[in-house]
Amino acid sequence: MSLTLQLVSKTLTRAHRSPFLTIFSPSDSAFASSGQPSLSLLEFHFSPLSLPLYSLKKLPCNSKIPTLSPSHSLVITSFPSDCNVSLKGVNLTHKPIYNDGLLVIYGINEFFNPGYGVSDSPFKTDQDAISPCGFSFNDSVNAFEEASGVLRSKGYSLMGSFLELQLLGFSDRSGIAELTVFAPFDGVMMDYVGNVSEYSSLLLRHTVPCKISWSDLVGFDDGDALKTFLNGFKINVTRSDGDDDLLMLNGVVISSPNLYYSDWLVVHGIHEVLAVPATTKEATESSSQMGGEIAPDRSEF
Repeated sequence: MSLTLQLVSKTLTRAHRSPFLTIFSPSDSAFASSGQPSLSLLEFHFSPLSLPLYSLKKLPCNSKIPTLSPSHSLVITSFPSDCNVSLKGVNLTHKPIYNDGLLVIYGINEFFNPGYGVSDSPFKTDQDAISPCGFSFNDSVNAFEEASGVLRSKGYSLMGSFLELQLLGFSDRSGIAELTVFAPFDGVMMDYVGNVSEYSSLLLRHTVPCKISWSDLVGFDDGDALKTFLNGFKINVTRSDGDDDLLMLNGVVISSPNLYYSDWLVVHGIHEVLAVPATTKEATESSSQMGGEIAPDRSEF
């Protein structure tokens, strides 16, 4: 695999702007038995995320992991309680071969099969049924794939992956037809890589339960507040002092307006992560301990 990586690494990573990468490396015997793989198959073994083992083990089965292949994602086929982590029915090595925080490499004994699906797994396959993993097999889990692909290609891989992995199950939230996501770029997300406990809060506080285009934002008055999915957390719209008159959210500049735009979802790129005040953190933890549902208050915009 090392020789193959040297030959194709520039080709595979040319359009990959994120500093993070996880490689699932088939063994030499897999190469010997299968022959030289196609470039499209190799892309299926690269993920634009840094995925330490403890992060993979915490993902529920049937969670989707993005790859460099534009048409295929990897799927977790093991339970968090299992000893081994498996993707597409293939077990990973018990620990990474290499991990420097940005690049993670795992060994596998065979190539992933892009055609491996739900019908190949021991779980229920009825489209309307809920599998033992707790997910419904329907088209809604793929609702964010297009937006995720755009974000990954433009340097917003971590937030794009949050959408594709459906960490919050937005597609199952009744009554919410439109969303706006404010996505920090990869360069400022380094401290959160692998910190799974923070992922939910990150996506919750950067997501608003309505569609707000750039033209809508510039029409807001200074001091207008947007409620988010994080309990007690608001995004205040302000403008910078001086001639530049930059639009800011909690003091953070919007760097890439309308990064992605559809009839129900808008994503704007921002220059920093929206920080959570200590009082909001305490309220969120209290709500979580009480088992309460975190939902937006629609009394405000």
